[in-house]
Amino acid sequence: MSDEYLKLTTYFAERLRSGNRFVADALLDLYGESAVATSVVLRGIASFGPHHELRSDQSLSASEDSPIVIAAVDRADKIAPLADRAVAMTTRGLITLERARLLVGAEAPAPHETVKLTVYVGRQDRVSAQPAHQAVCEVLHRHGFAGASVFLGVDGTKNGQRRRARFFSRNVDIPVMIIAIGTGVQAVAAIRELEALLRQPLLTIERAQLCKRDGQLLARPTALPATDGDGRALWQKLMVYTSEATLHDGVPIHRAIVQRLFDSGAATGATVLRGIWGFHGDHKPHGDKMVQLARQVPVTTVVVDSPERIAASFDIIDDVTERHGLVTSELVPALVTIDDGERRGGTALARYRY
Repeated sequence: MSDEYLKLTTYFAERLRSGNRFVADALLDLYGESAVATSVVLRGIASFGPHHELRSDQSLSASEDSPIVIAAVDRADKIAPLADRAVAMTTRGLITLERARLLVGAEAPAPHETVKLTVYVGRQDRVSAQPAHQAVCEVLHRHGFAGASVFLGVDGTKNGQRRRARFFSRNVDIPVMIIAIGTGVQAVAAIRELEALLRQPLLTIERAQLCKRDGQLLARPTALPATDGDGRALWQKLMVYTSEATLHDGVPIHRAIVQRLFDSGAATGATVLRGIWGFHGDHKPHGDKMVQLARQVPVTTVVVDSPERIAASFDIIDDVTERHGLVTSELVPALVTIDDGERRGGTALARYRY
C-alpha cells in the first residue's frame, strides 16, 4: 500500500466537447494512452451546477445531456500532470483530486477510523459462477460494512488498458465500481478475503467520516477552515447513499435532496448516480427484481463544495434523511471549477489534519 496515489474525478455534461471531440472520449483516450491503472466512466441520472440548470431523472432520457462522472486512480506522479491536462480539456465542469491508496498487498489502516473502500472488477467477472460484484458485496456485508453500492461503468481503463462498452460485445472488462463504507478493522479483514477471491483485484482506500447511518445522526461533517496553513483552499464532499425505492414526502430521497439543494441555493451543484446492486445496514445485498412496485437499486448523491456550503447542505440532507440513508463526509484537497474557460481553484493539493 502506498500513500502516493491520487484519485482524479471529473464531473461534466455528456455532450460537452473539447474541440471536435466529446470530453469523455478525449479523457479516456488520455487515460488509456497514459496506461492509468484504473478509470471508470459513470452516467448519472440527475444533477445541477453553477448555472442552476436542473437535470432530473423524472425527465432525463438517454438521448439528453446526462451528467457524467469519470474517476481515475494511479500513482501521484502520473495523475498530477494528467489533472492539468484534464482541466485544459474541460470547458465547463468540476474536477477534484483526492488522496487514495491503491491496494496490492494489504497493510492496515487505522483500526477504528471510518474508511471508504473501492473495489474495481470487470462487468462479466465471475466468482464461482456468481457475478463478481455480488460476491464482493456478500463479503463486505458479512464483515459488517455500513453499506456498499455497485456502479456499472460504460467505459474505462483496467490494468492500464482502455475498455470501452460496445453494443455487440460481452463487455467482459468494462470496469464496475463498488464503493463501501466500513471501519479499518473491517476493511483489513475484507481485503484479505477479496484478494484471495478475485483475479488481479484493484482496490483503493480513502479516509471518510460517517455522519449518518439508517437515519441516525452520528456526527456533523468536521468544520474545516477555508484554507490550509499555506493558503490553499480546502473543500469537502458529502456522499448520501439511499435506495431509489425509499421515499421522503412521497418522492425518492435523492430527488428530494437535489430539489431542496437546488431551490435553497445552499450548494453550487450535486450529481446523482444510480447503482445496480448493494446494501445498507443489516439489509442483505440486493438489486432489482423481476416483479416489484419500485426499483430497489442503490442511489448515491454527491455534493462537493466549500466547507461553509457543505455545512448548509448537510442541514438539508440531515432533514431529508431523518429515517433512512447513509451519509459520509470527506476532505477534498484540490478542486477546479471551469465555466466557459473561466477557471476557479487549482490542482495543488492542500494539507490539513483533522
